[in-house]
Amino acid sequence: MRVYKLTFAALAVAAGLSLTACQSGNDNTGKAQSDPAPKSSASTGSPSKNASDETDTSSDTSSGSGSGTDASAKTGKCRTADLRITAQDGTVGGDTDGTVVVTLTNRSGHDCTVAGYAGVDLKTSAGSLSAKRTGQETVSAVLKNGESTYFTVSYPLNTSGGSGVRITGLIVTPPDETHPVTLTWPGAPTLPVTDGSGSPVKVGPTGSAGQGN
Repeated sequence: MRVYKLTFAALAVAAGLSLTACQSGNDNTGKAQSDPAPKSSASTGSPSKNASDETDTSSDTSSGSGSGTDASAKTGKCRTADLRITAQDGTVGGDTDGTVVVTLTNRSGHDCTVAGYAGVDLKTSAGSLSAKRTGQETVSAVLKNGESTYFTVSYPLNTSGGSGVRITGLIVTPPDETHPVTLTWPGAPTLPVTDGSGSPVKVGPTGSAGQGN
């Protein structure tokens, strides 16, 4: 009777061990199939995002470069036909020389650039007299439509009491131009008669009398 009980107990232990081993094998098999999936997903997502980012950055840089090129367009020079040119007396009481202020006003309908010295000649009863440059530094100015710049013409006053040399007109050629305009002379009517040792007629650069509208 004791032998039979021992045999039955041994069979029960063996069956339990067999069942435990079977269950352990099933758990390992399920785990091996689930692990590769998240690893594969993580490796394929990252390169796709990086490639997209590089493409967007390149597109933005190209667009910025184009805008800079458009903003660097140059403004053309003011031509004689672009300007309304007028002259007025600017002599101040007590000055030893007379002054005429010449105004250049942009009437072209677009921006233009003016810089340097205008050509100035006085028409006189003794012939044409060219003004000499003062030697002042020149500056460049962009004139919007309707804006003006100025320069001065200085000349010796006739204080001799004689008839002097009569001035009949003022010829102005804008800077960097070859087409002149003839204006009525607004200053004193005569220049003193000299032997060439007196004060010459002088012209200042554009902008030398200030700027305004």
